[in-house]
Amino acid sequence: MTELQNKKILIVDDEPQLLRLVSDILYRRGYYNLFTAGDAAAALALAREQKPALFLLDVNLPDADGFALLEELREFSRAPAIFLTARGEGPDRVRGLGLGAEDYIVKPFLAEELALRVEGLLRRVYAPKPERRFFALSAAAVDLDSAAVIREGREVSLTAKEYILLKKLWENKNRVVTNDALCLAAWGEDYYGFENTLMVHIRRLRKKIEADPSRPEHLLTVKGLGYRLVVRDE
Repeated sequence: MTELQNKKILIVDDEPQLLRLVSDILYRRGYYNLFTAGDAAAALALAREQKPALFLLDVNLPDADGFALLEELREFSRAPAIFLTARGEGPDRVRGLGLGAEDYIVKPFLAEELALRVEGLLRRVYAPKPERRFFALSAAAVDLDSAAVIREGREVSLTAKEYILLKKLWENKNRVVTNDALCLAAWGEDYYGFENTLMVHIRRLRKKIEADPSRPEHLLTVKGLGYRLVVRDE
């Protein structure tokens, strides 16, 4: 089970048959932390107790409508909500989305569509954001996502080989990366004989990232082994 599949989902509908149907659809997709309620009062109690990560709400409930229920849920939970209802008229859709629901699915619906919408919403809200590959040095900042060095307000592009070498060093920041490992990353299996070429690229990189390339602070030579990229305060 993935972390997203482990999220708690509260399904609220006054039709027991539909509760079973939706639960079965999601259970077969690996969502096992499912909770169901047949009215607004039970839904509120479960929401306070279980703190679900997602609400699937019907609009027509015996003790309140789903719109009012979502407003009450919003008093203590910011979990995303999907309306799952037979009321597909335009004003209802506008009202539901206007209250902050992330989606509005009209019955009858396809099982695959429901599963995909739930999966997509959980991924958008809860999936970990990728780390931005950006780091600051004394005289420059490096943005690996755009393959550029920002220095004195100007952006200087990295060549393909410079990018590969700097990325390899950054992935192993503050540790020694051997000449062989750098050559392998940049030139592949047939990297033998490229050590002198590697030195040329390292000199060019120093000119782009160091305040004084002849006295480097960050891209250091480790004699007889390789190089080390020193990135402080990380």
